[in-house]
Amino acid sequence: MKNSQNSDPIVQPFRLDGLHALVTGAASGIGAATARELASAGAHVLVADINVIAAEAFAATLPNARALHLDVTSPNSIAAAVARHTRLDILVNNAGIGHVGSIEATEPEDFDRLLDVNVRSVYLVTRGFLPLLLAAQAETGRTGCIVNIASVAGLVGIKQRFAYCTTKGAVVAMTRQLAVEYPKTLRVNAVCPGTVETPFVEGYLEKFHKHNKEEVRADLRARQPIGRLGQPEEIASMVRYLASSEAAFITGSLFNIDGGWTAA
Repeated sequence: MKNSQNSDPIVQPFRLDGLHALVTGAASGIGAATARELASAGAHVLVADINVIAAEAFAATLPNARALHLDVTSPNSIAAAVARHTRLDILVNNAGIGHVGSIEATEPEDFDRLLDVNVRSVYLVTRGFLPLLLAAQAETGRTGCIVNIASVAGLVGIKQRFAYCTTKGAVVAMTRQLAVEYPKTLRVNAVCPGTVETPFVEGYLEKFHKHNKEEVRADLRARQPIGRLGQPEEIASMVRYLASSEAAFITGSLFNIDGGWTAA
């Protein structure tokens, strides 16, 4: 008699076969790592970025991926993107910018820019694609999934990061509110990275610490008890898990990937 256990096909965990995903700010850093991870799990991925040339070059390296020009601060750009698509199962709100400065050193235009890119864009993109996400359950039997890339800066105070902490705290609040607003039709979670080795961080070091870059880099490593910077792929793996059916009971949750920073 055949052993049915031995004849059953091996099913890989955290698969996203046939699902449609959109990742904002996906041409580099955490966004690129996330797009690559979701594509490797079987998802059809829209590599959305304002830099469409970089998005196209990157999307060409992935299976089942296409570039999408998207200005996350523009309602018109978002509306045009929504009009070209009929299905979305997974939305990853990753696009964002940083700023260094206390409240005294943060000019109103700087504050407004961070609110626009880090907060208003999450509202605009989510609102724009919401009808497609809500329709996902009827098509696949799975609830639509949103993963917001927040930050430990939204959970603890960090010196010289007044505007950045403010905006990432807002992303955390939006995540929780959406989860309770749509408990049966959407799963909404946030990943809160510590300092990750990305072009985002390299740009910060080059702009603000050009003459003592390695000293500051050492400080960034030291504030995370594990003693190193995070890797984009480590964030991407969590996004993949949260988008998978294995995470079906998880919503309204925050996942710190910070080398122990917020535990210390």
